[in-house]
Amino acid sequence: MPAVQIKDADFEQEVLKSDLPVLVDFFATWCGPCRMMGPIIDELSEEYVGKVKIFKMDVDEAQQTATKYGIQSIPTLIFFKAGQPADSAIGFQSKDALKSKLDAL
Repeated sequence: MPAVQIKDADFEQEVLKSDLPVLVDFFATWCGPCRMMGPIIDELSEEYVGKVKIFKMDVDEAQQTATKYGIQSIPTLIFFKAGQPADSAIGFQSKDALKSKLDAL
């Protein structure tokens, strides 16, 4: 199951109020490295079902949330635990690098 794309209106309920840790991939459709990350994010979404929620947010559509979290470069990945940012990564990341961050949550 691919990662679900959410919008500003969904963010509080899906991310901040989540009982599980959450990874949010801030991306844009025109961003090359973001497109390369897409399949990795989708694979992780399948592998971590029931352990971590994984969402994508298009910065062009979710400007309010992107601004709130100071997203200046994409892709930016923010790892949330108990509604708070716990870790982040900027730029293309390998699947193994992301798995180690997810496992640390």
